[in-house]
Amino acid sequence: MGVTTAPMRFVKGHGTQNDFVILPDPDVALALSDDLVVALCDRQRGLGADGLLRVARAGALRRAGVLTALPDGVSDDDWFMDYRNADGSIAEMCGNGVRVFAHYCRAAGLVETDRFVVGSRAGGRAVQVHSWEPSAAEVTVEMGPARLDGQATTLIAGRKLTGEAVDVGNPHLACVVDGLTPADLAALDLTQAPVLPAGQFPRGANVELLTPLQDADGDLDFTAHLRVFERGVGETRSCGTGLVAGAAAALHGVGRGEGTVGITVPGGAVIVTITPEQAWLRGPSRLVARGDLIDGFLGG
Repeated sequence: MGVTTAPMRFVKGHGTQNDFVILPDPDVALALSDDLVVALCDRQRGLGADGLLRVARAGALRRAGVLTALPDGVSDDDWFMDYRNADGSIAEMCGNGVRVFAHYCRAAGLVETDRFVVGSRAGGRAVQVHSWEPSAAEVTVEMGPARLDGQATTLIAGRKLTGEAVDVGNPHLACVVDGLTPADLAALDLTQAPVLPAGQFPRGANVELLTPLQDADGDLDFTAHLRVFERGVGETRSCGTGLVAGAAAALHGVGRGEGTVGITVPGGAVIVTITPEQAWLRGPSRLVARGDLIDGFLGG
């Protein structure tokens, strides 16, 4: 590996404990190599994170060749979430990441309104910042439609399970397991990567395990518990797109094409609303630290 040639600013944040390194790079001056992403996300030799969010204008990314074209619904002036998994690979979308990204943009003064569009490789995503302060925010993200693509099987946690393939701008296999209790779910060993049918998931997929839906009161139709194994990362304590995929699959399993589901993950709780045309994810964001990377930190 080489060394850095200039100080690099960073912010650390998380959405329901799905955590990210945020790199402000409005002019796309950083050479964001796989090695750099892996080192920054490493929990022993770097800052530690499930992924990395570069903050740049969409037009600047296009002019630099990072984007070959602007995705649907994204303009040159939009702030773009250039998202990388912890292994350096590019991911199309990250629901928790968008909430943290929107919180950062608002807290850093990059935007002056509570409603704006965040660019992503899955397209423009409208966000609403319900409340914010430097360290905490509550954000709703318009996630786009959750498209069900049929069933598939996986081998995970020593069990062969059938789930719903769901596209939320990135691929998922969401498995609702009959009879699974929250305690049973918490006890599962998710240290080994799931085995997926390569023909159906040529780029891999996130895999979600859910308890069956339970009836709820108030603004929620149902509740459920979920754990997720993310491609390129491993198990994370939350996954925004996985929460949407899980809610869509669970609703489909009980004959519903829409509904509002409160989902608990190891990192906290969020609310997912599904309609045939759109999905929304509401939940918290936390910004926890900021600083400068020391020149030469990649050395050795």
